[in-house]
Amino acid sequence: MRNIKLTIEYDGKEFNGWQKQPNKLNIQGTIENAIKEITSEDIELNASGRTDAGVHAFGQVANFKTNSTIPVEKIPIALNTKLKKSIRIVNAEEVDERFHSRLSCKRKTYRYVISQGACESAIYRNLETYIPNYLDVEKMKEAAKYLEGEHDFKSFRASGTSSKSSVRTIYKADVYKPDNRHIYIELTGNGFLYNMVRIIAGTLVEVGLKKIEPSEIKNIIEQKDRTKAGKTLPARGLYLMKVEYE
Repeated sequence: MRNIKLTIEYDGKEFNGWQKQPNKLNIQGTIENAIKEITSEDIELNASGRTDAGVHAFGQVANFKTNSTIPVEKIPIALNTKLKKSIRIVNAEEVDERFHSRLSCKRKTYRYVISQGACESAIYRNLETYIPNYLDVEKMKEAAKYLEGEHDFKSFRASGTSSKSSVRTIYKADVYKPDNRHIYIELTGNGFLYNMVRIIAGTLVEVGLKKIEPSEIKNIIEQKDRTKAGKTLPARGLYLMKVEYE
């Protein structure tokens, strides 16, 4: 039995999230069906974590066990011929049988993409969140630093989460402009709560609009009250960039 690790890129706008569910188009089930086509096996694909409907990924990681003898370097080619073009298997490698995409994960990096300007992009409207007002990026940068470290992020947790603890560690929180039109919010942590990145992004936008002072982020964390943080920004601006295991 071989354990195969996949690195996956997808455009999430047409999918009802990662998780397999009946009668709804999802990424997990779509890839599992493709694997069955090339191996004739019913397998279970374990992901590093579930992404919600509309969320994208450049570096989602998932693994599955197989008896197939297909050379590992041929697996991405074979799967990509069976998949919708909105899902690509970027890489495949054979890993230790104990490797589990979620349980072995050490850190993840998410990016939230915001666009500004005179009008929303017609081309990229499903791949970013448009804010008509210009944001103060320096204030957002200052505010983001209060998020770094181990904290109880209950103020940034949506209702409906199954996690018992809301304590997480953010190793790096950064805000920057890659060009004149866009703002990127990037967070690297050991794990994230349901909608946590989207709520943090919404709160940092409030800072950028000068509705919240950067130093208030510390108080928002300490109050552990969801109503004190900003709104949850749309899924379309969120990307899972990278999953790390060492």
